[in-house]
Amino acid sequence: MKKLITVFTPTYNRAHLLPRLYKSLVEQTSMDFLWLIVDDGSSDETEDLVNSWIKENLIEIKYFYKKNGGMHTGHNLAYQNINTELNICIDSDDFMPQNAIELIKSVWESIPDKKDLAGIIGLDAFIDGSIVGSKIPNDLLKGSLIDLYRKHKVSGDKKVILCTEIVRQYPLYPEFDGERLVPLSVLYTMIGADYDFIYSNEVFCIVDYQADGSSGTIFRQYKQSPRGFAYAKIQDKKITNNFWIQLKNSMQIVSFAIFAKDISLINKGPMVYYNYLMVPLGVLYNLFIRLKIKQSR
Repeated sequence: MKKLITVFTPTYNRAHLLPRLYKSLVEQTSMDFLWLIVDDGSSDETEDLVNSWIKENLIEIKYFYKKNGGMHTGHNLAYQNINTELNICIDSDDFMPQNAIELIKSVWESIPDKKDLAGIIGLDAFIDGSIVGSKIPNDLLKGSLIDLYRKHKVSGDKKVILCTEIVRQYPLYPEFDGERLVPLSVLYTMIGADYDFIYSNEVFCIVDYQADGSSGTIFRQYKQSPRGFAYAKIQDKKITNNFWIQLKNSMQIVSFAIFAKDISLINKGPMVYYNYLMVPLGVLYNLFIRLKIKQSR
């Protein structure tokens, strides 16, 4: 019988953390899922570990090994190989509450008309049980991820469950030579411009942010992957109607163009004149990022 949900996990040298996630999946109250692991070129014991779990045959596991390319490339490979109706990314340093799959299934199957729905947005929680950021206002039933943050002032990471059929309508994350990151949120932003998500205050993921994780080194990432970040800001400019956010995006695009040594980035996307207007502030912002990187050494 075909599963409803794919839980996919991009991982790189996290063999010491994966057993916790595996244990949480084995203990799920609903088994209507499979686990797809994308190994982004690990040099530790990840492959041997996963093969031992496949032999245990407690849950269905698909394993893909690829050359190291960064988190977004792992998502690309996952999306190309997911065949279930829904999918959810659970990072290698995170895990799922025991009833998470059951809750996702319950929320999704309770919706009589899923037309124009892209999936579900739920909550992340810390290991101590506290919610990451704020909950979703109870009077909000559906909308986009970006509306939660900008319009309704919800804070903190949220867990997105995507309808696979909808994901396939959008381009994969671009892969730029020499860069290792494109913000994953850009896909949710593009989808949210065309489709609604069902909001839920159920916890679908327990997070355990790592010191070496992508959430902790943002300024250095700006410098190392400027084209990826510029791409995200250009997509955001196509969607937002907020004047001040447009100016902020333009300022950041200028800064990323300087890091990329590619001034042509300033001419990409809508409302290019904002980019030129923000050149002075973009230069200052670039200097600010360099200062923050220097201070963090």
